[in-house]
Amino acid sequence: MTASFVTVRGLTAHAGEAVLLDSVDFDLYEGRVTALVGPSGSGKTTAALALLGEAGAGVRVHGHVAVGGLTVVADQGPTPEAASVLGRVVAYMPQHPGSALNPARRTGAVLAELARLHRPDVAPPDAVTESLEVAQLPPGRDVERRFPHQFSGGQRQRVALAQTLVCRPRVLVLDEPSTGLDTVARMRLADELAALTRRGLGILLLSHDHDLVRALADHVVVMSRGRVTASGTPAGTLPDRPRPDAVRHSPTDPDRPPVLEVRGLSAHLHSRGRGPVLHGVDLTLPAGACVGVAGLSGSGKTTLARCVAGLHERRRGQVLLDGEDLPVLRRRTREQKRRVQYVWQEVRGSFDERHAIVEQVARTAVRLRGLAVGDARAEALRLLHRLGLDEATAARRPGGLSGGELQRAALARAVIAKPDVLICDEITTALDPNATEAVLAELARLREEYGTALLWVSHDLELLAAVAHHVVVIDNGHVVETGTPDEVLCAPRATLTRRLVSAMDLGTDRAATDLTAPAPSGP
Repeated sequence: MTASFVTVRGLTAHAGEAVLLDSVDFDLYEGRVTALVGPSGSGKTTAALALLGEAGAGVRVHGHVAVGGLTVVADQGPTPEAASVLGRVVAYMPQHPGSALNPARRTGAVLAELARLHRPDVAPPDAVTESLEVAQLPPGRDVERRFPHQFSGGQRQRVALAQTLVCRPRVLVLDEPSTGLDTVARMRLADELAALTRRGLGILLLSHDHDLVRALADHVVVMSRGRVTASGTPAGTLPDRPRPDAVRHSPTDPDRPPVLEVRGLSAHLHSRGRGPVLHGVDLTLPAGACVGVAGLSGSGKTTLARCVAGLHERRRGQVLLDGEDLPVLRRRTREQKRRVQYVWQEVRGSFDERHAIVEQVARTAVRLRGLAVGDARAEALRLLHRLGLDEATAARRPGGLSGGELQRAALARAVIAKPDVLICDEITTALDPNATEAVLAELARLREEYGTALLWVSHDLELLAAVAHHVVVIDNGHVVETGTPDEVLCAPRATLTRRLVSAMDLGTDRAATDLTAPAPSGP
C-alpha cells in the first residue's frame, strides 16, 4: 500500500482542564479523501488545525503529526517546521470563511498575491482564473473586483475555497465546505473535488453533510468527545440518511391576516439603483406559519432576509408588520426589534469575544423584554440546554465553541426575545442530525406556544419540505415559483426548481455515476 503523506499519532489537545482530543490517530494519502465526522464539538476542527501546527486560542496540542516527512507537532507541541507546510503543502479552508476573508481587499488582488507567493512559476492571472473556475466562480472583473461583503454566504464559501486552491497544495483541509451551497453547487463541488483527487490531491474533509462524505470519501474517521470511535468505509461507518421529522402544523387559515407582508420588494447593492439584487418580490407570512425560501447561491435569498430584518437599506417596496410599515433597523422601536429577530448564516462575527455566551444570550432578554439580569440568565441557560449546550459550554467565550455550538447559541439569542417573526438564514448548516432535531423541536415549541412565524432561508430542500407550509423559489432576484412543499418539490414547474431537486441525489448511486466519470479537461 502507498505510504501515507500525513501521519497523525496520539494527537492530544487540552484547553485548561478540558480534554479536546484524546490520543487521536489517522492517516492521509495523496489522491484520496479522508473524512472526519462526528457531533459538533467532537474535536474535528482541532484535529484538522494540527496538520498546520496550529491550535485555537488557549489550546495546547501534543503528540505526533508528520506532513510529507516533516514533523509539525511533537510531544512538546507545534514545531518550527510547521510554518513551511502552510499554503503550498497543506491549505486550510475554515468553517466560517467570512471571518477569514480580508474585508478591505478585493478578491482578485488576494488571489494574485497568494499565487505569486506559492506558485512563482505560474502567471498570477492564469492561477487566479484556474482557482476561480474550480471553485465555481466566473473569472473576470465582476468577481475579482468585489470585496467579501459583496458576495452571498455561499459565494464567500467559494471565494475561500479559491484562496486555498490557488496555492496548489498537496493536501487540502476542508471544514464544512458545502455550508451555504445550493444543491446544484454542492453537486458541482463534489465533482470538482473528485477530479482534483484523481490528479493526486489529498483531502481531509470535515463535514456533517453525510451525502457529501458518501460521494467523496475513501475512508471515514468517526469522532466523539475528542476520541476516534470508529473508522472504515462510508458504507460501514455512516448511519442511514436521516430525514428531519415533519414539524408542520395544521394548514394555515388563508383568511387570517399576515403578521408579515412583503410587497413589490426590490433591492440593490449600490446607490441610485445600481447592482440590482431583488426584483418585485411579494410574500405573506401568517402567524405560526413557515415560509421557506430556496434558490441558487447568490440569487438574493439572504438579501431578502436582510431587507425584512432591516439591515439592507437600499431597497424599494414595502415590508409590513401587522399591516404597518416596518422601517430599517436603526429606526425601529425596541418593540419592533423584539418582534422581528434574525439569525444569520455566518454567526461567529456576531458575538463579542470578550463575554461568555450565556451573558450575550441573556442580554437580549434584558434589553428587549425588560427581564432582570438573574431571571434572563436562568432562562438563557434553560434555552441553551434544550438546544444541547450545557452550563459549562454556555459559560465559555465564543472562541471556545465549535461552529455548530455557536450556531445554536445564535439561535438562542434570537429565540429568547420571543419574537413574532423569526428569520432563519441557513441555521442548520453546521449541525449534526441530533443538533438539527433539537433546533427543530425548539422552533416547533416557539410556533406552538407563541405563534411565531418563520421565514426560513435554506439550501436543504428536504428540511424545507419538513418545516414549511409554503415555499418560494428565487432565481437571479426574481420569484420563479411558489406553492406548497409538495407542489414545488414533487412537481416543480420552473427550470431552476427542477435543477435544484434533481441535484438532491448527491451521495446516492445515481450521483456516484457522475462523480466517477472522466474529469473534465482543463486545469
